[in-house]
Amino acid sequence: MTVIEEFQVHRDNVRETRTQRHACAALDNDQLLVRIDEFALTSNNVSYAVAGDMIGYWQYYPAPAPWGIVPAWGSGTVIQSAHPEIPEGERLWGFFPMASHTVLTAGRVRQDQLTDVAEHRQPLPALYNNFRRTAAEPALLQAMESQRSLLFPLFSTAYVLFDYLQDNAWFGATQIVIGSASSKTAYGLAWLLRQSTAAPPVVGLTSPGNVTFTSALGCYDSVLTYGTEAQLNPLPSVWVDMSGNTGVTAAVHESLNTRLRASVSVGLTHWDAPARKGPLPGPRPEFFFAPAQIGKREKEWGPGVIMERATQASADIATATAEHTVIEHRHGTEALRDAWLELLDNRAPAQRGLLLSLAQP
Repeated sequence: MTVIEEFQVHRDNVRETRTQRHACAALDNDQLLVRIDEFALTSNNVSYAVAGDMIGYWQYYPAPAPWGIVPAWGSGTVIQSAHPEIPEGERLWGFFPMASHTVLTAGRVRQDQLTDVAEHRQPLPALYNNFRRTAAEPALLQAMESQRSLLFPLFSTAYVLFDYLQDNAWFGATQIVIGSASSKTAYGLAWLLRQSTAAPPVVGLTSPGNVTFTSALGCYDSVLTYGTEAQLNPLPSVWVDMSGNTGVTAAVHESLNTRLRASVSVGLTHWDAPARKGPLPGPRPEFFFAPAQIGKREKEWGPGVIMERATQASADIATATAEHTVIEHRHGTEALRDAWLELLDNRAPAQRGLLLSLAQP
């Protein structure tokens, strides 16, 4: 009988973790036992944990409170199947738990995709319930399996955010300022903006230690360090906050004031930054929820079109910036715990991409 190993995080103190093991029960009809071969650990995972209750990320793979299982993008192999259309050995890519294995309830099966239709998932955004059957996909995607887990979710978010800004005519701004500019979602957005002749110039804000890396990306028209927000050109601007650092957001708002046309909050990697008291000058920061823009485009463009475009954009960005990413593979719960704490403390090198596995080789 397969033993499932799960990495769990305390919901109220995300630095506290534990490992739980339990035997997999016999499969019901249409269920699949999937060995999770690798999953990516990125800034996205911190946002999933910090916003777990607010957006519902803890609900995808429930654990007894106060513990939660952080989801992660990765790839896996079906090792047992109780669904007539899904054979053992099938390769899947999607939103998996940080665990060695998981059980999915397969439904709405197509040649290239299946949906986990477990009852507890029904109220959740459908985007995260779908799993790609990779054998039916183009060879290019199959060859980029590691990059797909590590980079595509971040670059897809960047694409949807780019589309959201474009859809709103850049909010009338003539300058877009992006925080945590060395992060992959940030420079994915900057790369897309630089490819568009209609987009405004892009300014990156980053820490002094990441200036060289951020400038070398070639995605930004200019790069400033935190603490120099007063040097921002006094132009109509959009602020895109990739970290949730309220101090930096306050400095940008105070510098640009009424020239700020929109303040968009995307990530929460600086989850433990002290909260600012009192209102900010300029527009109220709004949290960007990618599924909302995806849902809008699904209605306007047709089902699946925006994600097809996001996937293609992700492949383009990954290829264009490949020299700036060093992919590392690690195995085991101790390695995962160390990497998780490193990510929480913002000690992870900007150029590193980390893939983990808890399953036995």
